[in-house]
Amino acid sequence: MTTPERRFRGRSTGRRFDLRATTLAFGLAAVALSVVGWAARMAFDVAQRRPAWALVLVLATVSALLVRRLWRRGRRGSRPVRRTADALATATATALDALEERAAAPGEEDRGTDEEPTAVLPAHQRLTPDEFEEAIAELCRRDGCAEVEVVGGAGDLGADVLALTPDGRRIVVQCKRYGDGNKVGSQDLQRFGGTCFTVHGADVAVLVTSSDFTAPAAEYAERCGIVCVNEERLRDWWEGGGPAPWEVLAPQEDETRPCGRAGW
Repeated sequence: MTTPERRFRGRSTGRRFDLRATTLAFGLAAVALSVVGWAARMAFDVAQRRPAWALVLVLATVSALLVRRLWRRGRRGSRPVRRTADALATATATALDALEERAAAPGEEDRGTDEEPTAVLPAHQRLTPDEFEEAIAELCRRDGCAEVEVVGGAGDLGADVLALTPDGRRIVVQCKRYGDGNKVGSQDLQRFGGTCFTVHGADVAVLVTSSDFTAPAAEYAERCGIVCVNEERLRDWWEGGGPAPWEVLAPQEDETRPCGRAGW
């Protein structure tokens, strides 16, 4: 009678141990399934919009599965699994930190929207004469001129750009897109001076060049009241560091032409 009683107690103890382990396994499985389901739903929504976040979710899911495997194995043989889980957890944390930094920093496409655009002088040597005239006309519009027209071409009689200054004066601009080694000479100024005032009725006459002026040309412009804008002054005007050409001559000085000052 004694031996059967001992066997019955041994089987009863084993059943209680198996039931506890089974309960723990089911609990861990339920947690793992919940994590997997949550990760799957998140991955489905995020994968198309943010692939990087989808990768983080995958890493988190794999980490959860390895933790579950670690619990099931117990201590035996668990060290490699623990190392792998730790490595994946570290990778997940690193990826999250990188994504947070990327979200905090403004994107390339957003940086230009909040900042005021900075005018950059085009490479005038690569512009055609017509494009150079359009660039000067755009400068006039930028600085408040009205009724800006590009009229350069055959039979323009020396006028390439016509406009009204912000204070209502008529400005006539001739554009010379020359190379660095080709300067605007006195004859160019004389031809322009012969039409800008008498034919086009300029209150302000301006000759803009992508190069420079010879000394006789600058002297003639000084006598006739023509504003000369060379490459350096054009760059200052474009970048806002220098005055617009019509700001050089005050309105009262216009009445003294053609023997006024070029000023610039």
